[in-house]
Amino acid sequence: MIVTLTANTTIDQTLFVPSLIMGRTIRATKTVQSMGGKPTDASWILGEMGIPSLALGFAAGAMKHKVISLLEARGVQTDFVECEGETRLNTVIIADDGTTVTITTNTLNVLPQHLEQLREKFRAVLPQTTVVVLGGTLPTGIQPEFYLEFIGMAREQNIPVVFDADQPNLGVGLQAHPTYIKPNHHELEHLTGKPVNDIAAAYAAGREIVERYGTCPVITMGKDGALAVLPNKAYFIPPLNIEVVSASGAGDGMLAGITASLFRGQPIEEGLRLGAACASAVCLMPGTADCRREDVERLLAEVKLIPYP
Repeated sequence: MIVTLTANTTIDQTLFVPSLIMGRTIRATKTVQSMGGKPTDASWILGEMGIPSLALGFAAGAMKHKVISLLEARGVQTDFVECEGETRLNTVIIADDGTTVTITTNTLNVLPQHLEQLREKFRAVLPQTTVVVLGGTLPTGIQPEFYLEFIGMAREQNIPVVFDADQPNLGVGLQAHPTYIKPNHHELEHLTGKPVNDIAAAYAAGREIVERYGTCPVITMGKDGALAVLPNKAYFIPPLNIEVVSASGAGDGMLAGITASLFRGQPIEEGLRLGAACASAVCLMPGTADCRREDVERLLAEVKLIPYP
């Protein structure tokens, strides 16, 4: 069983506008609501591919019901802890010239009793769990040590963990030695304090992570493709030639692909190929992390893994 754990559940509202002009009323030409939050995004994408998962985490308010309905429509099982506040509603604005602005919120509030309820749910499902996916931002009331604890709980039982977060959560979670992390190049820069502006810099940073933590990074670099750094090898994954509608949630496609290969007991190369195809398929859709199975299957044949360096 795949378990995804999302502390800060989210719905993304994407607005397409002709242009961004400060001080003016702007009328959207299209509006789409879709899943947000890295682990729930992975569950949503996996569901589209016919791969079941259990989504855990915190949720509240009216947006909680939207999260549940979107996930369950794709066959995802849900078991969220009801906390205070409201599941987040983030806004993604995309102008006709490709300019993208994302406005995030922080509206969930987690109390100690809510955290204990999630611990109990997580412990209860670990014996049946094949792989755990967790990451993203944290709501009010939760510190970065949350990731150290929950990754540690899974790793103590030798369950592979796929982790995706920015600083400071990424650095803290790494101390529990997740199996894979999926930073983008900006998140990798925040972690290392060094610029990651090309594949060579990404490889150097990734190799350091492997040696220090025993964790394999799969680094997404937007239009420059991706790089997977493994213990004894590395792969560069060139970007596919597609017309991007929205790149929001594309990295979560890679997260889903890695997870699928661990769940199926396949070589990681299969997960990287599927992840790249999912990420590209997401870029064809207007909503965050949305994709169509037929696009994924079509694009899969185009993905290349090139040994690096």
